[in-house]
This record gives sequence, structure tokens and C-alpha cells, in this order.
Amino acid sequence: MEKVLEVKDLHVSFKTYGGEVKAVRGVTFDLHKGETLAIVGESGCGKSVTSQSIMRLIPEPPGKFDGGSILYKGKDLTKLKDPEMRKIRGSAISMIFQDPMTALNPTLTIGDQLTEGILQHMKLTKEQAKKVAVDMLSLVGISSPHVRLKQYPHQFSGGMRQRIVIAMALVCQPEVLLADEPTTALDVTIQAQILELFRDIQKKTGVSIILITHDLGVVAQVADRIAVMYAGKIVETGTRREIFYNPQHPYTKGLLNSVPRLDIEEEELIPIGGTPPDLFSPPVGCPFTARCPYAMAVCDRVYPDQTCLSDSHGVDCWLQDVRAKKLLATK
Repeated sequence: MEKVLEVKDLHVSFKTYGGEVKAVRGVTFDLHKGETLAIVGESGCGKSVTSQSIMRLIPEPPGKFDGGSILYKGKDLTKLKDPEMRKIRGSAISMIFQDPMTALNPTLTIGDQLTEGILQHMKLTKEQAKKVAVDMLSLVGISSPHVRLKQYPHQFSGGMRQRIVIAMALVCQPEVLLADEPTTALDVTIQAQILELFRDIQKKTGVSIILITHDLGVVAQVADRIAVMYAGKIVETGTRREIFYNPQHPYTKGLLNSVPRLDIEEEELIPIGGTPPDLFSPPVGCPFTARCPYAMAVCDRVYPDQTCLSDSHGVDCWLQDVRAKKLLATK
């Protein structure tokens, strides 16, 4: 399957008055054409920083790319100058932000905000741009699009604003769409409509989606592959079936045990004890060691290599490492 995006050994940090926060520490993944990759994990694990790094939206300073690469069609986005990156943002790689109200300009009409990107990237006339904007509003389920173009963000409900933000992200027909918690602020019924909209749009346009979320219920409905992130590292990757039915990292198991299930009566949820590590001074070994019920002495001293359980399933855990298994078998 064709790869449209490759992130290799990405490191991102932020300099603060308290020290240097190592927010992303060696993240590696790829995105294939027409698939949805979900990056999941607790708040503060580095999901949003990773997505913003792809768009080069990290302010420098205080942010800094400490290493690695982000390859799109052979170009390393971390090396591009601002004018080159502006040509890619919105046209080739686009983003849906978490809060649609802050993502929209309250002083401009929806039509002005939709056509701005079209006029910049697609070189159309204002009338042609307006027609494209109307078609895109219809695609995302906004009724009376000609009338809606003249209205302002405050005249729309939360669910409709989210649809407009999706329309803005897709209006220039990007190959890659980054969706950062796109359903978090919505109620359950609207959330279901937005997820269905993602599926429909992907079928019609073939766009590749990176979904940033902490909601495993959302992931179960739309993701093809899942990357589980913890303390700035991706600790397990696999298909949706592999992660949900055969999780191997203790953190992944902890996330799944924390989700309520309707098929089990009176199920007791098992929270993950402890707190994430301090990324001012991240641990040398596995960052989950202090919270892991299966931790061994080696976990705290050395970070494990990735163990490939299948062509699509990999996990960074000493419990799966061949060397550790042999050592445990001799005891």
C-alpha cells in the first residue's frame, strides 16, 4: 500500500523557565493512502504536539525539532522554509482543530473563511471559489449553503461549526487530514454524525486521516490502525482488531480496562494507578515502569526494542522481548 506520510524518530522539545520539556521522544509511524490511523493516549502524552509538528505549527522558540524527519512525497517537512510550508498547509496536508469556535474567525463570514484557502491554493476566481465552497458545505451536510455562506460562526450550533471546520480542512482536496480531538466537545448524537461524515468523505475523496483522540469508543468506529502513545513515545501499534482483541503492552491493556462496556453487567472499571512521568527529566527505561504491575528491574534501566508480533503489530515492552523471555524461563 502506498505511503503518503512517514514520520521517523521525531524528537520535539520546549524550553521553559522550569527547564526543557521533552514532549515527543523518538516517534515513528507511517500513513498509507486512504487509511485512518488513530493516535491514542492520555492527555499530555504528546499526541497534539506530534500532529502540530507535521503541520509545522510548533512555535520556534520555545519549541524545537531535536531530530528525526517528517517525509511527505520525499520532502522532509522539518527542513522546509515558511513559504514552502505555506504551500503545503491546507492544500496537501490539512488540519481540524479541537475547538471549532476558536478555529473560526468571529469577525468574518463563513464564506470568506472558506474561500480564503481556495483563492490562495487553487487559483480560481471569486465566483468559482464560491461555487466550490457551496459544494463543500453540501458535502458536509450543511443545508441552504448559499444562505449559510453569508452568516457568521456565532449563528451556528456546535455541531454545525464542527462541520464547517471539516469543510475548511477539505476544501482544497488535501491528501492528508489531521483531526485533533474532532468530537470531544460534541454530544453523543452529534459525535456519531461527525464520525459517519468522516467515513463518507474518506470514501468519496480517498483522503488519509490521522485521528488524535483519547476516546477509544471513537477509535473503534473509524480507525484502520492504532498507535498507542505514552510519555512522548509510541509504545504499541497494530490494526484495530489487534489492539482491541490482542493488546500486549500493559499501558494499552490499562486503557482498555478503563473503558466501560455495555456487554458486561456490573463491570468494575480498573483505573491506571499513579501518574505519568515528568517530561522535564524523562526516565531512561520504559516510561510506564512506575505504573506497571509487571515491571522488572530491567524495565527501569533500559528502554526495550520493538518486538514485531506480526507484519502490522509491534510493541515496545520487555515482557514481549525474546531476551527477557529467555531470562525469565531460566529462573
